[in-house]
Amino acid sequence: MAAERRVGNLPDETSRLVGRRAELAEVTRLCGRSRLVTVTGAGGVGKTRLAQRAATELQPGFTDGAWWVELSPLRDGSTLPYAIAEALPLADQTTRPMIEVIAEYLAARQLLLVWDTCEHLLQDCRETAATLLTVAPGLRILTTSRRPLGLHLEEMLSLDPLPLPETDTDEAADAVVLLADRAAQTVPGFAITDANRTELATLCRRLEGLPLALELAAARLREMPPAELNKQLDDRYAILGNTNGEDLGATPPPSSRLRSSGEGPPWHQALRTAIGWSHELCTPAERLAWARLSVFAGTIGTAAARQVLADEHLPAHQVPHLLTALAEKSILTWVPTGAEERYRMLDTLREYGAHWLRGLGEERAVRRRHLTHYLHLAHQAEDAWMGPDQITWYERMVAEHANLRAAFDHCLAEEDPPAALELGGTLWFFWHACGFGKEGQHYLQRALARETTPGPVHAKALWACGMAAYGQGDTETSLHYAKAFRTAVATEADQTAPVAAAFLTAASLALSGRPAPAVEMLDATLHTRPTAGRYDAAWILAWMTRAYAFIHLGRFADAAAAAAAGRDECAGHGETWVRTYGDYICALAAQGRQRPEEAATHARSAIAGKHRLHDSTGIAITLDLLASATIASGHAEQGARILGLAHQIWQTVGTPQLGSPELIAARTACEKTARRLIGDDAYQAAFHTGCTTAPDTGIAEALTPPGPPSHTPAQPDPTG
Repeated sequence: MAAERRVGNLPDETSRLVGRRAELAEVTRLCGRSRLVTVTGAGGVGKTRLAQRAATELQPGFTDGAWWVELSPLRDGSTLPYAIAEALPLADQTTRPMIEVIAEYLAARQLLLVWDTCEHLLQDCRETAATLLTVAPGLRILTTSRRPLGLHLEEMLSLDPLPLPETDTDEAADAVVLLADRAAQTVPGFAITDANRTELATLCRRLEGLPLALELAAARLREMPPAELNKQLDDRYAILGNTNGEDLGATPPPSSRLRSSGEGPPWHQALRTAIGWSHELCTPAERLAWARLSVFAGTIGTAAARQVLADEHLPAHQVPHLLTALAEKSILTWVPTGAEERYRMLDTLREYGAHWLRGLGEERAVRRRHLTHYLHLAHQAEDAWMGPDQITWYERMVAEHANLRAAFDHCLAEEDPPAALELGGTLWFFWHACGFGKEGQHYLQRALARETTPGPVHAKALWACGMAAYGQGDTETSLHYAKAFRTAVATEADQTAPVAAAFLTAASLALSGRPAPAVEMLDATLHTRPTAGRYDAAWILAWMTRAYAFIHLGRFADAAAAAAAGRDECAGHGETWVRTYGDYICALAAQGRQRPEEAATHARSAIAGKHRLHDSTGIAITLDLLASATIASGHAEQGARILGLAHQIWQTVGTPQLGSPELIAARTACEKTARRLIGDDAYQAAFHTGCTTAPDTGIAEALTPPGPPSHTPAQPDPTG
């Protein structure tokens, strides 16, 4: 039933949780009595897996769901609020600090946040948790970390390795069960037998019941029997923790780098042995690939890996094979996607690779290649953005979000603001169209403060920062950047630059309630289409802004004509994002001309495109409009369901109706009309249905045109 659906974004459980019954019960008990619970323990002990299972069991008890926030890809604690907002998902279009937006969103909700891997951001996690728990009484936070956050209300569960077999025949011990379970996934037909039972028990003891170590061992059972595996571990224990001399395909790291507790992660002895032994059994090319892969954040695409890993020591054509080989050894995990092959590396294994990369002296060079690749990818995406592959590029860039953050953090950490400006300016579409305006402004303003040298790159960053501000409704800031941008491009020969300046200025004027000067400026600019330049998208954006300004001037026929022309041009190029705004403006124009059925048709077209782009704010605004048109055309009950669906989506966006008095008044009038037509009880029932229907299902229903009217089409209520 719709009311029983689970709310949240918890990762799918790809393998069963072995043992941990007592620990699971304790975590759920602690979460019931405490608002902050941290699962601590050594790397590889299974903190993430336990938290995942606990969150899944706790999820039904939280009205507003359980939400997973992966922190390991973050290098800069200042991006923590953005990662939380993205996970929720929370698309806020205002200028307030993101932590305030999140606090307001959580204040009246009953919700579980799970922060996975906090140890490298302890202070930021501590301060953020303190803020959110203070203002949101219905919030619970479950974290995993090698160390506690250090708040007075925090309760902790210290996770130990799995219980070991007490005898060589004790195959029910959790460590043995886990080893056998994972081996069966690797070796077809694997089972515990009289011939291997003793060796498996010995192997579990050697690895001290540490889950990650056992999983790495299970991956090796494809190549050798347990007895041979134990023999190799015996040899490994003879040089316990000594990874010196392991050929990575280049100069081995100095022993001081590997033995320094200050630099290296605090590996459990058995885990260090298991990882080092797995590393030793890799080929030199696999070891080098492992080390270089550590610069990636989040998931790793095959194409990106080929560009970043390859050089004279590691030919590009070998990279896909190396990724497959590392996945077979459980160093990487294959991530199912609808596009290219992607992989993920566990944090502990990433740390090991990063440790070796530093020892090789390659970290800076490989991170530079990572930055170069993502700069090139950003330029490719910008060039293709206004074309038929827009949806594909949207999905690809969102999948690379963690790596884009890593590239920015590298620029700023290495004092390379020009590269940050180039990346941030090129990604204007990512910030503005994909819903990451706050984060884009965060990065761009930091880079602009550090690099003031004029030039095309600096100018593009100014424009992108203004776009991000405009998208958040901060017209004062966007007009400031529009003025700075106009000055920066005054002497440029690029004919698209004046159009870009006019668009940003006019859009800001129209949004701030000054449509007349906006139209005047655009009429003076859009008389001749410029040749290709750095701001090609600005022409159609300016054209649609002109149509939008006509709406606010009450020139509905002019708005419809301009929006239709712009929409047709977008359709001719296979473009979706701007076209959906053309559909929305056409719907507004039809509504203004008292043509509700036409308005509903255009609104459905807009919603279909916005849904493909996961534009929650755009979907919510247009659903409100569709509800009004649906009610006005004689389908009040369906309109009430659409209002309920819109309300549900607004709850994920932040401030309902963006706090706009005009949008709030329009929705209030729509609701009042529906209640008048079908009565309060019928309205509440239909509204509740919309609120509790799964969003994708509700959107599919909203996109289906209704049958004959159920009542006389609504006339405007003279009482308002």
